[in-house]
Amino acid sequence: MDAILGFDIGGTKTALVLGTPAGEILRRVEFATPVEMNFDQAMERFAAEVKGFRAVCREQNLPEAEVASASVGGPLDIRRGILYSPPHLAKWGTAPLKESLERMVGLPVQVEHDGNAGALAEWRFGAGRGTSNLIFLTLGTGLGAGMVLNGRIYHGTTDTAGEVGHMRIAPDGPLQYGKAGSWEGYCSASGMVQLAQRRRPDRWSAETPARALITAALEGDPDAEAVVAEMGEWLGKGLAVLIDVLNPEVIVLGTLGMTLGERLTGPARAVIAREALAAPAAACRVVPAALGLRLGDVAALMAVITASNGSIPRLSEGA
Repeated sequence: MDAILGFDIGGTKTALVLGTPAGEILRRVEFATPVEMNFDQAMERFAAEVKGFRAVCREQNLPEAEVASASVGGPLDIRRGILYSPPHLAKWGTAPLKESLERMVGLPVQVEHDGNAGALAEWRFGAGRGTSNLIFLTLGTGLGAGMVLNGRIYHGTTDTAGEVGHMRIAPDGPLQYGKAGSWEGYCSASGMVQLAQRRRPDRWSAETPARALITAALEGDPDAEAVVAEMGEWLGKGLAVLIDVLNPEVIVLGTLGMTLGERLTGPARAVIAREALAAPAAACRVVPAALGLRLGDVAALMAVITASNGSIPRLSEGA
């Protein structure tokens, strides 16, 4: 296998990448995820982007992809590649992603939950190299997790292991993932906007871009920093539970962890020290993703890299 066509499908943006089994990115392009469209309309937009992307790859004499890989937030039937009304892609409903992508690109496609894909990327190429037990948190538009336990990705009985954003962490709070007080409501970009609106409605509204809040915090705005610090405390409460239950060696934080750094992780670590059992807390590192800005691109390749020990999977029946 020389090259993989990768899709990193998020609630804000989608990246198309051409990469290798070694995690090298040969070319990438990014566009806004068409969340305002239904699934069929979104796939038409994807098809146009793929066509242009492949044309430029050919012009640049890049290798032809032999297989395709996709990373997307769930709920997701991983083997069949079917999405079930993901909260960050609400208008897609129940969506046959794997089948549609295979028909679009004419290649076999492997699909993986974005939390699992991120966990695998960091475990193989990033902060988790050499470990057996790793938890990865997406910490982006939403909150999902991927778990490598005893050296194997853990999917669970119904492929929904890692939907930690749905966990209720407070009696009430920002409404995310269909539940007020969910962990995603306190620890995601979307939830952060709601939290800011609750704390300072005179400054921020539901329409405030998360990027504006993040920028304000990074520039030292005390109100924005207070929102991030509170989010960090809620992050620590959830991490303490994961540390006690799963006893990982490392917890790797995705987008917001990389962007906000110690403003977010400092308060989280303080809560972990108070609330988690001492021995597992001492054995666990909480760190930003080592792959940095490459994380989503490499994660987009991981469904294929880890699926078949390098062999090329077959097209789905009827694709």
